[in-house]
Amino acid sequence: MLIDYLPILLLLVFAVGFACINLALTHLIGPKNPTRSKLSVYESGVQPIGNTRQRFSIRFDLIAMLFIIFDIEVVFLYPWAIVFKKFTATSGSFILIEMLVFIGILFLGYLYAWKKGGLSWD
Repeated sequence: MLIDYLPILLLLVFAVGFACINLALTHLIGPKNPTRSKLSVYESGVQPIGNTRQRFSIRFDLIAMLFIIFDIEVVFLYPWAIVFKKFTATSGSFILIEMLVFIGILFLGYLYAWKKGGLSWD
């Protein structure tokens, strides 16, 4: 039974070995001439101003998480749209109702976030 996992173990050993060898080789044979400009902080081409330990509002994280959640949920609409045309003749109304329920749940989540003030940037 354990012999069935041998290919997975070999693949894992190969992947870890390959990564370690590449890291070691780049460290050993890579160019090493650090200059002041190479060691400076790079922030989108703009010189950093002020303290790097500046705190951001939690609203930024909340809005980012809400965006990611709703963005990922919209991805589920694409497979449905492809399958919907195929099943329209047999069970199209059932598939349509299921997607309307899904969109309704998403809309309720959006309304909840809006009412709780998760989308307001004060």
